[in-house]
Amino acid sequence: MSALLFGLDNLITALRGVFFGFALAAALFCALDWMVRTRRLNPFGAFAGFLRTNIRPFIAPVERRILRSGGNPVMAPWWTLVVVVLAGIVVLEVLDFVRDQVAIAAGMLGLGLAGVYRLSVSWTFEVLRFALIVRVIVSWVHPSPFTWYVRWSYALTEWMLHPLRGFIPLVMMVDITPIVAYLLLGLVQGFLLRLA
Repeated sequence: MSALLFGLDNLITALRGVFFGFALAAALFCALDWMVRTRRLNPFGAFAGFLRTNIRPFIAPVERRILRSGGNPVMAPWWTLVVVVLAGIVVLEVLDFVRDQVAIAAGMLGLGLAGVYRLSVSWTFEVLRFALIVRVIVSWVHPSPFTWYVRWSYALTEWMLHPLRGFIPLVMMVDITPIVAYLLLGLVQGFLLRLA
């Protein structure tokens, strides 16, 4: 198990360097493309042609999204840079999370059956808490509850939110049942972990 943790640590360290270098290169090319789009650099020169043929295909999906939402396509390089940086952060955070969970699992599995019980209870309640958080964030943008990225959070949380809505009133037109459910999950998890 320690070899796996060592490998994950090395992978995360290497990816940090790769993402940082990629983000710097993306920042440079996005800045240059923005300068061509705003005519700070000659838009008809050879360098502008290089950017149009080699860099713009990577910016094009973001530019289409900006155009669909009524934005200014000149800002596409900067939004592309934001997407690149956020993607790198998300990938690194997910890998850090996986590494931490592997370390926790290694520690818990060393405790035998009680460790397996504690690990399964902890992971179950973490997934339920994450589903609650996703459901709250998704409720701010009002997508269809039948889309794949929303459906799973409804399936994991509706069984606990529906009964709570029966006796917890709205507070200033705000549904506080997810907050109450989040706190109740913590209490139930603590109780179950004390049983081990």
